[in-house]
Amino acid sequence: MTKTIRFTKMHGAGNDYIYVDTLLYNIPDPGKAAILWSAYHTGIGSDGLVLIGKSPIPEADYSMRIFNADGSEAMMCGNASRCIGKYLYEKGITDKTEIRLLTLSGIKTLRLHLAGDGKVESVTVDMLAPVLANTKQLATADGAMTEGKIETESGSFTGTFVSMGNPHFVIFVDDINKVDVAGWGVVLEHNKMFPERCNIEFSQVLPDGTLRTRVWERGSGITMACGTGACATAVAASLTGRAGRASRVAMDGGTLSIEWSETDGHVYMTGPAEFVFDGEIALP
Repeated sequence: MTKTIRFTKMHGAGNDYIYVDTLLYNIPDPGKAAILWSAYHTGIGSDGLVLIGKSPIPEADYSMRIFNADGSEAMMCGNASRCIGKYLYEKGITDKTEIRLLTLSGIKTLRLHLAGDGKVESVTVDMLAPVLANTKQLATADGAMTEGKIETESGSFTGTFVSMGNPHFVIFVDDINKVDVAGWGVVLEHNKMFPERCNIEFSQVLPDGTLRTRVWERGSGITMACGTGACATAVAASLTGRAGRASRVAMDGGTLSIEWSETDGHVYMTGPAEFVFDGEIALP
């Protein structure tokens, strides 16, 4: 008999994932499930699959595993972590408004901001400190690059490397509407300079200081938003003198507020999280 499981689809600024509570359901092959369920015409349709579980260590309350639409496992997703905070609170799994979430890139603290009706209006995530040098993720001598050039068959791209647990390459452009996000994104994601592949952000600084950003996510392609990408963009803008320590990053699906704290060096991301629908689906 085919086993079915219940899922919830949620999105953070348009970055949509399928959420499954692994306290209730076991997903034996999450990579395969992510591929099948993420398909928009034959599955549920999403940017990937997120598994919520109890933390195996006492320092965290819950755990998150995230699988991209191509089945690869991601280190972290800021939008998904905000959705998990809303999921846990509004489904009555916890009454905490500060939740410690274990991810592959460390423990992230979620602070829930409640509306007058007791619903979660927004979530602030402590994304920890950005890493500006990582030789495993960037193939330079020191693993760092600020306003450096990368050569591809599509041309030369000048950008800044920032790791938020997962790798990002941020390219500032004069006109975001003229960027070939799909064409340039896939070429850069697989460039030899990025041994673990890379998330690519294209960003234009608008007259009011907003960072208008479009994203090519490693393993998922073009997405409506990327939480770690918004953080990386804000850090890159600050590093290159295009912005201060606080920025608004406007992506296709919505706007996130990012602060790179001078006090502790951590990046704090605040934004919405929304339920889309619940359903049942057969295990692959």
